[in-house]
Amino acid sequence: MTTQTSRAWLLSAPALVLFAVLLLVPLLMTFMLSFNSFDFYGGIGTDLSLANYAEVLGDSYFYEIFGRTFLIALITTAICAAIGVPQAYILYRMSPFWRSITVLIVIGPLLISVVVRTLGWAILLGNKGVINTALMDIGLIERPIRMMYTSGGIVLALVHVMVPFMVLAVWAALQRQDPATEAAAESLGARPRTIFFRIILPQAIPGVLSGSLIVFSLSASAFATPAILGGRRVKVVSTTVYDEFLNTLNWPLGAAIAMLLLVAVLIVMLSWNSLVERRYGEVFE
Repeated sequence: MTTQTSRAWLLSAPALVLFAVLLLVPLLMTFMLSFNSFDFYGGIGTDLSLANYAEVLGDSYFYEIFGRTFLIALITTAICAAIGVPQAYILYRMSPFWRSITVLIVIGPLLISVVVRTLGWAILLGNKGVINTALMDIGLIERPIRMMYTSGGIVLALVHVMVPFMVLAVWAALQRQDPATEAAAESLGARPRTIFFRIILPQAIPGVLSGSLIVFSLSASAFATPAILGGRRVKVVSTTVYDEFLNTLNWPLGAAIAMLLLVAVLIVMLSWNSLVERRYGEVFE
């Protein structure tokens, strides 16, 4: 090992130790806990088996929860992409002064506590909330529209906070493109729509990929928003894990559900990454 390599490892050592202590060690402990047995009278046992995984994989109730979780994450990702790509392009074309102001506005939802932000959405979406009250006052509806404790309400609140991740990822990709390609297309008589779909969008694919991975993984593992806006009616994986740990006290089963969520998210992310990279390579051959 060369001196330069040794110096690099030494400089990285504090961050690697912190990463191992705060992430890898708890993750390993959760993985080991998922194999323990559990008895409602005796608590966590010392017997090791795959019974917890078999219970999750053999019960249609958990399939429904996982399906709902990934459907919410997928819809959130699609909406964020539809909103974020045009918004990132507009941000890319702005002057530096207005761009700095717009970036601050875009990342505004990330500067607010997730609990405060979600409670704000609860005030808006409730049966006696701002939206229903306003619609009833102007006579558009006669009875409140149920928006709380629905998957749609969860998606709406998740989109609100996930859009900045998509915008920033796509904007960073657009920053690396060559402006001469747009000028060349304009000189050849291409219309703005053609330039966007044939020149801008293909070069933004890396940003869409990275933004989609971030949004999907964060949406699939979100807890506070589904817990507050979904309540007991709309169960997702994160709230199910919470119930197993703190309500039924079945920690091994909760750990097994958490590990399956981690594995499922990793599989989806790796598959999506492989698929888009192949498509990306074909576009630029």
